[in-house]
This record gives sequence, C-alpha cells and structure tokens, in this order.
Amino acid sequence: MKRALKWLVGIAAAVVLLAIVAAIALPYLVDNTRVQALIASNASQAVGRPVKFTSLSIALFPLPAVELHKLEIAEDPQFGAAPFLTLETGRIRLKLRPLFSGRVEFGDITLERPLIAIIQSADGRLNVASLGPTGEPRTASRPGKPSGAGAGGTIAAIAAQVNIKKGAVTYVARGKEGAGTPYRVEDLDLTLTGQGMQLNFKGALKVVPGDLAVKLADGVVALNGARAVSEAPIRGRVTIEGKDVSRLVAAVAGPTPAISGPIAGTFSLGGTVAAPKVSGDVEMAKPSVTQTNTACPEPKQRVLSLNALKIAGASYGGNRFQSRPVTTSIGKGTISLNLTATLEHGVRVQLGDLALKEIPIERVLVDYLCQGYAVSGPLDLTGAVAFGADLFNTLDGAGDLRIGPGKVVGPQALALIGTVVRVGGAVSSLLATDLPSTLFASPVDFDSITGTWKVTNGVLTTRDLLYSSRAMKIGVAGEYGLATGRVNADLKVNHGRGEIRAKVTGNAASPSVRVDPASVVGEGGRQKVEEGIQDLLKRFKR
Repeated sequence: MKRALKWLVGIAAAVVLLAIVAAIALPYLVDNTRVQALIASNASQAVGRPVKFTSLSIALFPLPAVELHKLEIAEDPQFGAAPFLTLETGRIRLKLRPLFSGRVEFGDITLERPLIAIIQSADGRLNVASLGPTGEPRTASRPGKPSGAGAGGTIAAIAAQVNIKKGAVTYVARGKEGAGTPYRVEDLDLTLTGQGMQLNFKGALKVVPGDLAVKLADGVVALNGARAVSEAPIRGRVTIEGKDVSRLVAAVAGPTPAISGPIAGTFSLGGTVAAPKVSGDVEMAKPSVTQTNTACPEPKQRVLSLNALKIAGASYGGNRFQSRPVTTSIGKGTISLNLTATLEHGVRVQLGDLALKEIPIERVLVDYLCQGYAVSGPLDLTGAVAFGADLFNTLDGAGDLRIGPGKVVGPQALALIGTVVRVGGAVSSLLATDLPSTLFASPVDFDSITGTWKVTNGVLTTRDLLYSSRAMKIGVAGEYGLATGRVNADLKVNHGRGEIRAKVTGNAASPSVRVDPASVVGEGGRQKVEEGIQDLLKRFKR
C-alpha cells in the first residue's frame, strides 16, 4: 500500500514538474512574432480575405494554445468596408508532440462570441460567396531550422476542426426597402470538421426576437470538384421549434394583428453554400390572430382561433418560397391553398387552389370583426389570388362563393335591406302588406348568397352576386375599389310582386344613388327611394 502511494505521489510530482517546465519553455518553443505573421498570412489565404488581430498570447491550460485578440476578417470590398467577422478572442490549440520537436502545428480552432455580418446585394449575391482559399499555405519552423517536408512543420491553412461558440449573425439586404431585418441570430454554436474532401458541420442557433430554436445536423459540404467553396454542394437536416411566434411575427410584420402559437418543422438542406435550399414540413398547433377593434362591444380585443396550421411540402431557395398545400380549419370548416411567395423584385404572394369549405363565417364577421353587415352560415369559396406588398392596390384574382343557409345578423345589413325594399310610398301597397315593418328588426333567414368575383389591381368586380330568401331576391352587379372606396354598382331587389332597380356610384361613404323610374311609383316614390338608400349606405360605412 505504501509502495503504491509512493508511486502515485511520484507520478503527481512528475506531472506538476512537466507542467512547470512546459509553462517556462512554451514561449521559447513558439516564436510569437513569426507565428503571428504566419497565422495572419495562412488565415488570409484560407478564407480569401485579409485577417488581422491586435495581439497574440500563449496559454498553457487546459491545453497549450495560441490566443488571438481582437480578431477581424475583412469584408469583400464590393459589399463595404466594415469587417465581415469580429470577435474579442480566438483560440487555436497547439499540438503537444510537434512542440517538443520544435515544430508549431495547430489543432482545433475556437471562435468565441464572433459577430458575423451577412449581406445580400441587389442582384441576390451574398458576401459569403467570395470566401475561399487562395494560394498555398506558408509553413513555420523553429528559427535556425530549415523548413520543408522533413523539418518545417506546416501551419495548416484550415484546422481539422473549427468551433464557433455563442456567435451572432446580422443580415442586410441591399437595394430593398429597409437596410436590414428586425431580427437576428444569436447563440450560434457551430462545429466544422474537415474530413477528406468534405466538410462536416452541426450546430444550433436561436432567432430573436421570438426565441426560435434551430438545430443543424448531419451537415456536409462536398468540396471535391467545386471551383470555390461557395459553389460546393451542401446537404443536412434542419429542425425548428418555437413556443410562440408572436414576437418574431411582430418584428417582421408589425404588432397588429398579433399572430401567436407554437411552431415546429423539419427540413432537408440542399443547394450550394452560396445558394442554400430547404424543403420540409411546418406545423403550428392552434395558432390565433388577435387585434383590438373599436367597432366591437366589450371586450374590444378579439381573438380568431384556428385549428392546426400545416404547411406541407414547403421549400425555399432562390428567393422563392412554396408550399403545397397549406391547410387549417375553423370549427368544422376547412381551408386549403397552395402558397407561393417570391422575394426577388419585392414581395409577391400567390394563393392558388384556394378552397374554403363550410367555414362558419360568423366566427370571422361577427365574433372577430364585429361587422355591421355580418351574416352567419357556412361559407364555401374557391379561386386564386395574388398580391404584393401593397395589398389593396395589387390584389388580383377570381373565384366563386356561396354562403348559407344562414341569417343576416348585422344591424346595418338588416337596415339596408329593410329600407331599400320598404321606403314609404315608393313601392306598391301590396309589397308593404307582404313585408311587415317588424320583418327586419331581428336576424333574417336567407337560403343562400352566391356569386362569382374577380379582383384586378385591387378593384373587386361581381356580375351575379345574388341574395336569396323566401321573401325576396337581391342582385348586385358592379365594382368596388378596395383602396379607394369607389363604388359603381347596379342594385336590383325582386320582391315577387315587383322590382326596384337603382344605380349606386361615387364613394361608398357618401354614394350617389339613381333609381330607375320604371321600378317605382311616381316621382315622389323615386325621391324617397333615393333618400332611403343614401341614408342606409352612409350608416353601412359607420
């Protein structure tokens, strides 16, 4: 026992002695001035950009390493003068065995808390595309010893492994509205490992605000055959997960309406280093849309809740996002569409194969929007639309719709129908008998509201919108400017014993109404119809 203890003490003493010797000898083994110049030179050749740092120090523990202080990698001059990468301290591990032979060989490189700037030019090029090795790496040896294959000891241009810890990434798109994005990447942990003619990578990052967690796995950059690193094929797996997307959406699209809910997705990574592509599936469990509406009774803040939102077959690459299909539901009603969004020359969104089936429209018009012209009942709608950043002036599309059976529940809609068909003295007494004054004081049943619709540059057109009920049919043909509020429509009310026809033009807030004389009784009746419709349309817009 005593003998074993002596052995342990002896080993411990030897280790301590070796550590002391190494601490004393290491500065002599490493020529700081020469190594500093060679590191800068080889690093510059490795990344294809000037690399500089203010000072270099030697650390012994936990393993011998060279520490580079205030490191900078220059930007491609075509993208500006600010550095591409900056960090306080970079650490390059020194291999032990070559040191005792008088050679300096590097092991792993660790970059702690680097700040990286990604820039995209107006033509879509990224600043990372010009990164890549240039020329042959230089070698280092102890002063007084020849350099070469047998005695030099090469400083590797690229280390066997590079670790990025707690990095941050900003993104700027040139030539587009806004100088950058309102979000950034933080807590970037990335490991790059060289293996033959390929580069393996894995890591994780967080997109803020919103704390969207992103993980990278099984990443491979195939360097064999690529003329530049930017052209090398890339593959891997990407997963995303977030507890609530509200802060991220608010940063990008504004605080209202607020879109919230958890998100999760799995993607395959492809393309090249300079032009990566991803494809996979995304799901939001029970997303909701919230906004404050002053037109609503208390509570003013209203929430529209959806069932699971699934984005299947999603892909992004070359400034183009696609998903076939996007599906969700409200109550027992379903929504399905194909989504395409292009970003190359401004935002352009296309919603194809749009299909809404049995959507409880009152959940939107009554509970969420509190519209005075609201109706209830199942909504079926099909068609396709496309729009740009200015939604109301760029919306294009066409389709058809059907609502019902249901009820007219909005007070302004009830007043509109009631007064149009029952203006005192404007229509026959038989009509007044058929439609008692109390008919439109409460929700009115209807069989259906049907029609086709078309939108061109934000102008909505219909030629055959038809409201059908037991008491009457109301037809509408005309157009309405979504942005301008301009209206030009023909209104026809058929009550079974007669018909009222009117022309509505001007601004919807104060329209001009012209009644067809042939559809009313006398000039006095015509005037009352016009005054009644004008009054109702004003209230309709309140």
